[in-house]
Amino acid sequence: MNIVILSRNAYLYSTRRLIQEGKKRNHRVEVIDPLKCDLIIEKEKPTIYYEDRYLDYVDAIIPRIGASVTFFGCAVVRQFEMMNVFTTVTSDAIIRSRDKLRSFQRLSKAGIGMPKTVFTNYSRDVVEVIEHVGGTPVVIKLLEGTQGLGVVLAETKNAAESVLEAFNGLQARVIVQEYIKEAKGSDIRALIVDGQVVGAIKRQGREGEFRSNLHRGGSANIIKLDESELKLAMKAARVLKLPVCGVDMLQSDRGPLLMEVNSTPGLEGIESASENNIAKAIITFIERNHK
Repeated sequence: MNIVILSRNAYLYSTRRLIQEGKKRNHRVEVIDPLKCDLIIEKEKPTIYYEDRYLDYVDAIIPRIGASVTFFGCAVVRQFEMMNVFTTVTSDAIIRSRDKLRSFQRLSKAGIGMPKTVFTNYSRDVVEVIEHVGGTPVVIKLLEGTQGLGVVLAETKNAAESVLEAFNGLQARVIVQEYIKEAKGSDIRALIVDGQVVGAIKRQGREGEFRSNLHRGGSANIIKLDESELKLAMKAARVLKLPVCGVDMLQSDRGPLLMEVNSTPGLEGIESASENNIAKAIITFIERNHK
């Protein structure tokens, strides 16, 4: 099978692992930078031209589309879909997951627990927004933030007002969420492949840091999910139609609460901590579903 990994960096851990596992199973695997693709749109003959060739031989793709290139990256994924190429994650699902507000609205309607969240269109009445989530401390997040960037913990009313006013002044769209104190700066990442949990870790932020992202110096340990956590993770993936994704949850006194669903989860932290072969599971998923 000819498998293409859409990635801007062939040396990233996740990309390298997917190449290794694909080649172990006798597939031809190559990395293609989506930003260097030309999309040729023609009646009944959509094609993609890359460097010196047409990509008309591809059987399946694994999108590793960064948030900063979502628009064009998803256009490339969509073009492959028009060419009847199997993809581990569809373009629509990536776009849906990248829009935090849209995701929260869909997940909330589906009955998935999450921290109380408020979105407002540059409201001047920031005091009211803070009260809607139960008062301080509150977590303020940029809608476009990733890997913990654009996330602020405001511990006092004055701090929350200052941060919201600053974001409003920059016309940056943010959501305000209640702070789950009992989580103690940790969260759970469950890795979903083909709708099933194939690995889970508990991430702990470094001392004095409420964000648990490994990119920000957090640590990770393997964890066994309880039934409610398993159900939440699989349901969230199903609602957003993401057969391969990372589901981030907080442990709270009222049960697991969903934080975010990542359509392009990194493999390094979860493979290192859990010793589960996630890359192999993704390649096997392609083999089962490619037609």
